[in-house]
Amino acid sequence: MSSSILKRIPLQMFWPTFDPFLFCAFHNDVYPKANNLMGPDAPLNKRPLGQDFDGIDGWRMYHGKSIPGFPAHPHRGFETVTVVNKGFVDHADSIGAAGRYGEGDTQWMTAGSGVQHSEMFPLLNEEDVNPLELFQIWLNLPSKNKMVPPYFAMLWNEDTPVVKALDNKGLETQVKVVAGGLQNAEPSPCPPNSWAADSNNDVAIWLIDLPEKGEWTLPAAAAGLSRTLYFFEGEKVTLDEESASINEAFVLKSDSALALRNQGKKARFLLLQGRPIGEHVEQHGPFVMNTRAELQQAFHDYQRTQFGGWPWPRHDQVHDKSKGRFAEHGGGNV
Repeated sequence: MSSSILKRIPLQMFWPTFDPFLFCAFHNDVYPKANNLMGPDAPLNKRPLGQDFDGIDGWRMYHGKSIPGFPAHPHRGFETVTVVNKGFVDHADSIGAAGRYGEGDTQWMTAGSGVQHSEMFPLLNEEDVNPLELFQIWLNLPSKNKMVPPYFAMLWNEDTPVVKALDNKGLETQVKVVAGGLQNAEPSPCPPNSWAADSNNDVAIWLIDLPEKGEWTLPAAAAGLSRTLYFFEGEKVTLDEESASINEAFVLKSDSALALRNQGKKARFLLLQGRPIGEHVEQHGPFVMNTRAELQQAFHDYQRTQFGGWPWPRHDQVHDKSKGRFAEHGGGNV
């Protein structure tokens, strides 16, 4: 095995992650054309609605019953980073914020002391299929920031840098830099209390598109980081001359460079990197704390306050079909 590759792990829908990351889900659905209510124009009676994760006919309703997605649910103690490559997400939350984002946008939400939010996938095309491709990444918060106020930032596609690198054959690799600088590219700021907000933590979230027959070298970073490369689309790739299979994760030595060479059609990778927080984690469902007592307090607080309640008419809140991409941060600030 290459000296840069420490471990190989097969991928399923929920991907293995390492401190400071908690979770990564890859949603890849090709929805049929939409009905006039932004749901799929297809029968739903044979699906396990409310818990539809089987991928029947190449798409899932998840926890949605008429529109796919995740109706209102709580979080405390960590952050969600939702990177949408295709399709759209409608956001609504318990602090009154709302938005529609997608087609290359990223939403970065600090749950902090507690928030409810919904993440629905409105289908807007009534003439053709509605593909959805997104990553949802959970990034832990250190104990000192577990109870900060909730906050979300939009990293719009137009403001997200893409580094372009030519190999010796003139083929161009593109690296979309959601977090963590690469060369002279610096992404939009993440929320201020994020583990990623301190550059000393070397958090990086990169999407790497390697063209057919293309080559690119992932540069070395600092020692002692968690660094994982996920190969999620393509055919035949080598990493430091070692053959790589699609739908594999590669745990990397962070202070070594890694040569990527593509022998097949375009290959795509996600890179997650960061300095471990190194604190004990206690997690139960949507709450991530440091002790069992803090978890119990989280459940008690949610039962008592509902983290501010739900100010929207629907738990599967979607916005007007005619709206474009937007973010309302509460108080009418759009």
